[in-house]
Amino acid sequence: MHNKRIVSWVGIALMSLAYTGCKVPTLVTKTENKGVPVSYTGSQDSTNAGKLSWKTYFTDSSLTALIDLGLQNNQELNITMQEIQIANNEIMARKGEYMPFVNLGGAAGVEKASRYTLPGATEEITEIKPGKKTPDPLSNFGFGATATWEIDIWHKLRNAKKAAVSRYLSSVEGKNFMMTNLVSEIASNYYELLALDAQLDILQRNIEIQSNALRIVRMEKEATRVTELAVRRFQAQVLNTQNLQYDIKQKIVEAENRINFLVGRYPQPVNRSHQNFETLMPTIIQAGIPTQLLENRPDVKQAENDLAAAKLDVQVAKANFYPRLGLSAVLGLQSFNPLYLAKMPKSIITSLAADMAGPLINKNLIKATYYSANSKQIQAVYNYERTVLNAYIEVANQISRIGNLEKSYDLKKSEVEALTESINISNRLFASARADYMEVLLTQRDALESRFDLVETKMNQMNATVSIYRALGGGWR
Repeated sequence: MHNKRIVSWVGIALMSLAYTGCKVPTLVTKTENKGVPVSYTGSQDSTNAGKLSWKTYFTDSSLTALIDLGLQNNQELNITMQEIQIANNEIMARKGEYMPFVNLGGAAGVEKASRYTLPGATEEITEIKPGKKTPDPLSNFGFGATATWEIDIWHKLRNAKKAAVSRYLSSVEGKNFMMTNLVSEIASNYYELLALDAQLDILQRNIEIQSNALRIVRMEKEATRVTELAVRRFQAQVLNTQNLQYDIKQKIVEAENRINFLVGRYPQPVNRSHQNFETLMPTIIQAGIPTQLLENRPDVKQAENDLAAAKLDVQVAKANFYPRLGLSAVLGLQSFNPLYLAKMPKSIITSLAADMAGPLINKNLIKATYYSANSKQIQAVYNYERTVLNAYIEVANQISRIGNLEKSYDLKKSEVEALTESINISNRLFASARADYMEVLLTQRDALESRFDLVETKMNQMNATVSIYRALGGGWR
């Protein structure tokens, strides 16, 4: 009766310890908000330019050739491709963890036990076979297979594999996002290069106009209609304009080399369109509806996959509080003499064991891992919401920018036309002595600056179409 009472108390104690070992701390969790506004400008048109292939969106053959080359040769993109392979290898590793591990091997050894120990005394009086004592020292030879397997009763290993899959998908979306950015960078630098070509052409035409004006002023001086001061001022303006072209030429070299770097090649001239830059027409953009960003934007999908992986990591960390069940087995041959290994079934050795163990005391490491996993999940929630918010704001900004640049370009074009006509008027007035030479110089300078501003506004227009294409998630298809 007393023994039964002891067994009962031991059983109750073991059950209490098991309950204590499985008790999981309560966490403060956070759920992501996937809500976005219903539209950008009140339109519910779902036509979305971000779904177009970059080969369709960009119509300049020189630009598309550069983008194609960049997607093949860009070193940063190729580095990311290896990260995808690393993530894929992680899936393979995680999948292998919840499958049985089987090892095949052999062993040999020799042992001499002390005569005054239990093993030594036992061997002294034990015969291997009738009339033959146990060899001293005793050799041991073995060959066989061992297997271990952790039974995934809490889905710890399976969730770890699912988390690895989510991270693999995240790395794929990271590669897509890098493709989007690469396409955008190449296109933006390409349009900047075209704008610099246009500005250089404007400068060279102005140098010719100003040189003609200088010749006229010199003739006027010979006729004593103007002084040497006028000649010097006109000459200074020609020299100043000639000097500007070298700054633009340097910018052209730098723009070309930025493109060369993006496409993974050493400095060389960049093949580009020679169409009049000012006649380029920005692509008409359909932005679609905001919910499409969740599908189109690779960075949003990347954040979503990271969040899914973080949630699974919490489940993996939670499983560490529960007992672990493992199986182990051995099947092989063992003998003190290698000649006896072939004498089966007497030389066969087998074993099968199961073990279960769980944390009981000092669970600080497990708790810390669990809390950290939960904190990382909350971080992932905030990162997802921030990414969605940033995506929406980028599109909204670019829609507004396109509209404002269109109005700005129209006004700047009218300004250029007015100043161009002012040059002709000032030249005629100067020739008839009805205008001072300073008026001619100021008019020429203002006209040059306005032409530069017009080209820059056109470049901003073209880049705005690139930026909104990127903001809508275009460029990776």
